[in-house]
Amino acid sequence: MKKFISVMLVAAMAVTALTGCGSNSSSSSKKDADKYYIGGIGPTTGATAIYGTAVKNGAQIAVDEINAAGGINGKQIEYRFEDDQNDAEKSVNAYNTLKDWGMQMLVGTTTTAPCIAVAGKTASDNMFQITPSASAPDVLSSGNGNIFQVCFTDPNQGIASAQYIAENKLAKKIGIIYDSSDVYSSGIEEKFEAEAKDKGLQIVSKAAFTADSKTDFGTQLQKAKDAGADLLFLPIYYQEASIILKQADTMGYKPKFFGVDGMDGILTVENFDTKLAEGVMLLTPFAADAKDKAVQNFVKTYKEKYKDTPNQFAADSYDAVYALKAAIEESKATTDMSASDMCDALKGAMTKIKMQGLTGGKDGLTWNESGEVTKSPKAVIIKNGAYKAM
Repeated sequence: MKKFISVMLVAAMAVTALTGCGSNSSSSSKKDADKYYIGGIGPTTGATAIYGTAVKNGAQIAVDEINAAGGINGKQIEYRFEDDQNDAEKSVNAYNTLKDWGMQMLVGTTTTAPCIAVAGKTASDNMFQITPSASAPDVLSSGNGNIFQVCFTDPNQGIASAQYIAENKLAKKIGIIYDSSDVYSSGIEEKFEAEAKDKGLQIVSKAAFTADSKTDFGTQLQKAKDAGADLLFLPIYYQEASIILKQADTMGYKPKFFGVDGMDGILTVENFDTKLAEGVMLLTPFAADAKDKAVQNFVKTYKEKYKDTPNQFAADSYDAVYALKAAIEESKATTDMSASDMCDALKGAMTKIKMQGLTGGKDGLTWNESGEVTKSPKAVIIKNGAYKAM
């Protein structure tokens, strides 16, 4: 009998232990039901860490400001960010981790391919998702109306770039170098080319590369040089752009260079002579040297906290958090809502809000039902190793 009782006690203790483990897991997934839970995803390690780190930091500043000012409807925000190393599978894993943590809204993901992968998950879960920087149209079409962008879409970047070059008479002959294996780059290039022709710009050369051939651009540069291109349009990321600038300098080719938001970060490339980027122009929704008070305060805080100058990705994620705040206040969403109920409330509210933000330009930020943002782009030029508004 004693042996039987002992066995029963051991079994009961085992069940209790297992139950305790389950209970702890459940409670850790929602540590405080009286808070709004916002998750974030992006690369903070690896080749594209500059983007994810900026997004993480920009959002954190917004969260800290909102909490210090009393929160949203008197409730505090809990914020957690997961690294996905710009990998779609890792991004989905990060999303699942944040769901287990208790996430109600997602600021992310940072880069396009992982964002598309996660978008399918948020659509099926009916989780609200606002991405600061994943710009491909496919990001929005992957959802069910639950996904919104703070950044310009790729087509809009291409169109706006062509318009700016034409309106400011920056070039007579244009060459294009783009990544045909990348949906971001090829999407911008397609719309740029169409708009450039419509504006009467002369495209004299167009040359592509792929992810497997992005270390030697001699052929593409020689083609543009032989065609007499006095401006090169580069709808690519800053890593490849830095190589193009080096190789153009080596061959004595000195056109103007014009890029888009993926170019932001070129001044941080290791062992890159930033003098080669002097005069490079790009379209961006944010200029750190802008004179308005909100931008100045953000830049000051960012420099104090992270010892760096914020880029547009930091500014876009800052605006993303404030957009969530505005939508929550508009919809009167409460902390005790499920993620799905929260999503339904925010989807309806996003098309009603308008905010200035750091990146809204003269007309502010508004959103349509498809999730696209409307705001004014800015052009910046690199002078003396820093971005300056044009």
